[in-house]
Amino acid sequence: MSVNNRFKNAAKWQKAACAVLSIFVFLLIWHFGTNGTDLGKILPGPIEVIQKFFLSFAEPIGTQTILGHILWSLSRVLTGFLIAAVLGVTLGVTMGWYPLVEAIFKPIIEIVRPIPPIAWIPLAILWFGLGETTKYFLIFLAAFCIITINAYDGAKSVDPVLVGAAKMLGANDRRIFTSIVLPASAPYIFAGLQVALGTAWATVVAAEMVRSSEGVGWTIISAQDSNNSLQILVGILAVGIVGFVLAIIMRTLEARVCSWSERGK
Repeated sequence: MSVNNRFKNAAKWQKAACAVLSIFVFLLIWHFGTNGTDLGKILPGPIEVIQKFFLSFAEPIGTQTILGHILWSLSRVLTGFLIAAVLGVTLGVTMGWYPLVEAIFKPIIEIVRPIPPIAWIPLAILWFGLGETTKYFLIFLAAFCIITINAYDGAKSVDPVLVGAAKMLGANDRRIFTSIVLPASAPYIFAGLQVALGTAWATVVAAEMVRSSEGVGWTIISAQDSNNSLQILVGILAVGIVGFVLAIIMRTLEARVCSWSERGK
């Protein structure tokens, strides 16, 4: 093993140790802050929350266990996210490569992008009702603009020297697009996908609070109606853990696909 690899491995272990220590300190502060104090009357302690979280895998909350609620939310997120990924990457890279497409679509994207998905809830209900389509639509909006802009930036960042060299060797636009533009855009695309997936996961919680009978968002809003702070924290813990796992999956996938880039190393 080279010295450089040893330093990299040491840095990874150091980051992991710091992460574990910070979580432990946070739980310790939470425990002593709620143990026998006035705060403990309205906020359950970490031991109680963690115990309830694991019990929720066997004891249903409503009609589902916590695992069932998580799977319902994931199915909604992945549906909206995958549609956004396909359309966003296609439009973003095309915008970055073809000036006419950029001139038509970029102003629209820039106008829609600052609007939070939650602001679309009233219109989404009017258009699609209170069913699943509304949730898919909100998740799609949460992810689409992020993915599109990152794919666009990736296509715009392509080294013109590479494009010029390819043209000199006789490559046509289609070959340049598939062999140079798409690979060069990959790190930007994965950066957008990672951020968009986190945003989509956060949005599904809000979407499920509107009208639903399952999902992690529903577990939180239903607990609010019954003043069940323990269930609220169980739902929040589920959101945080799943979001963390999704981020790890995306980073691992990026490291494999974009191993040649700085972000993938």
